[in-house]
Amino acid sequence: MTNVAVVGSGHWGAQLVRNFAELGALAWICDADEGLLAKHASNHPGVRVTPRIDEVLSDAGVDAVVVSTPAEMHAPMAKAVLAAGKDVFVEKPLALRYKEGQEIAGLADGRGAILMVGHLLEYHPAVVKLREIVASGDLGRVRYVYSNRLNLGRVRQRENILWSFAPHDISVLSGLLGAEPLSVSTAGGAYLQDDIADVTVTNLAFAEGVRAHIFVSWLHPHKEAKLVVIGDRKMAVFDDLSEEGKLTVLDKGIDWKEGLPVARETEGEPIPVGDEEPLRAECRHFLECVEQRRRPLTDADNGLSVLKVLEASQMSLDRGGEPVFLTEVESALPV
Repeated sequence: MTNVAVVGSGHWGAQLVRNFAELGALAWICDADEGLLAKHASNHPGVRVTPRIDEVLSDAGVDAVVVSTPAEMHAPMAKAVLAAGKDVFVEKPLALRYKEGQEIAGLADGRGAILMVGHLLEYHPAVVKLREIVASGDLGRVRYVYSNRLNLGRVRQRENILWSFAPHDISVLSGLLGAEPLSVSTAGGAYLQDDIADVTVTNLAFAEGVRAHIFVSWLHPHKEAKLVVIGDRKMAVFDDLSEEGKLTVLDKGIDWKEGLPVARETEGEPIPVGDEEPLRAECRHFLECVEQRRRPLTDADNGLSVLKVLEASQMSLDRGGEPVFLTEVESALPV
């Protein structure tokens, strides 16, 4: 059995601790908060706890480390884990700069290590099924995709809404369309804290005229987590908050009759999907990849692709919504 250490056990890290413990793989919990460590030690007898990362990295019995620290610590933590000869699962985003993400990926490749990035939605049963539907051609050619991820709180003080919420949607969009966007333009506003955007809208331009947009906000009166895919034959809706069914395919569109556009309205078809917790599926996948030495679904390439779009989006946001081509990120000099 793979022995895993979780580094960073706060709000989201606690969920990773729970899942790896239930999967029988949790060996260590590392956190600077002694109060959190005491709580985890009480909940998980037999699991070692420490505020010192060097204790974890020097333990030859630890096979892999899960990094769930604040985002600015992801890159240095991932590098330290890989340098210690261990596999690593890094929560999103992989790093805060594309070039630094490339360094991490190169280090993992050079050491033959497993590197996985926590793009959780890729493991959601409804998204897995939606990928199959899009790939089958049932929707026809995909023309447009949009995603809304909205809530009131949790407001971050270190990263803006783009870096906090949008990585999930960028990963899913690129996976569904099988390509990265050519360019992005992002506009938004900082209303609660100077220079930390609370709301952003990102428009993504793909090849062959395919478009998408991502609307994210933690300053919204109601919670929404919805992805809509518009094909030239049918449409699909993934509503993660729906109690009645999270995935629906609709035979809706526009037909031309006597030279005039006429809306085609039919009832939606609910699509059955599995009910496994996405985080459980993600953690289990990581353990399987470590044990079988195979590349994860959300591997270094996936993490770098998302990071490239994020950095281009941030550049556009900083420039007042000016479109930015992803090639500009690729050609930028390391910092």
